[in-house]
Amino acid sequence: MEKVALVTGASRGIGKACALRLAECGYDIVVNYNSNEAKAQEVVSAIEAKGQKAIAIKANTADLKEVQNMFREAHKAFGRLDVLVNNAGVVDDAYLLMINEESLARSLDINIKGYFHCAQQAALKMMGKKQGVIINVSSVSSVLAVEGQGVYSATKGAVNSMTATLAKELAPRGIRVNAVAPGFIETEMLDAIPEDKKEEYLRAIPMHRLGTAAEVADVVAQLCSDAFAYVTGQVVVLDGGLSL
Repeated sequence: MEKVALVTGASRGIGKACALRLAECGYDIVVNYNSNEAKAQEVVSAIEAKGQKAIAIKANTADLKEVQNMFREAHKAFGRLDVLVNNAGVVDDAYLLMINEESLARSLDINIKGYFHCAQQAALKMMGKKQGVIINVSSVSSVLAVEGQGVYSATKGAVNSMTATLAKELAPRGIRVNAVAPGFIETEMLDAIPEDKKEEYLRAIPMHRLGTAAEVADVVAQLCSDAFAYVTGQVVVLDGGLSL
């Protein structure tokens, strides 16, 4: 039977890795992107090269109407939805007295409202068949204080709380909700960090290395599998021991 997964923010980084890994697990993929259509189409091509179907759909997850349209287009293309990976997010690091209203609103809109918008629409599609999986991408910053990430940490803490609450609400409908909380992962987002800061992070990680997007995607794929059919409401931390 064909399975379908929708991954937000799937044109790069962790989202791209999740889309490719789920395709390897036999899922057809809806590749959501907000700005870089060319990169999204590259992911579509890579998925098709693995023998699965894929489409790219542009949507700003903070905009409910765009999200509703994305799910309509996805249903028109595939007729079902089995997995949602809520991944699209932003990081606007700033110390408390440097936080501005614009970046604060952007972080709250995308990192929290966007997750709720997509979870709502996914649940509506999944409830009919009483089966589905929602994976929220959180962050180690939700459980570890990182200077300059007050806003980001707050949004990811909200994602953890949301995960537990939605898991309880949706369990009777056959929908599982879990989260993954990556630590420092080798992605384009991390490339912006100065090398001396990266070295500082590496010294703090007991495993003395950064994680990879593929490692996060492997955990996401496992959480979507029947092997974890009795697991819901959990936050799996992947940080090389950083938060210990």
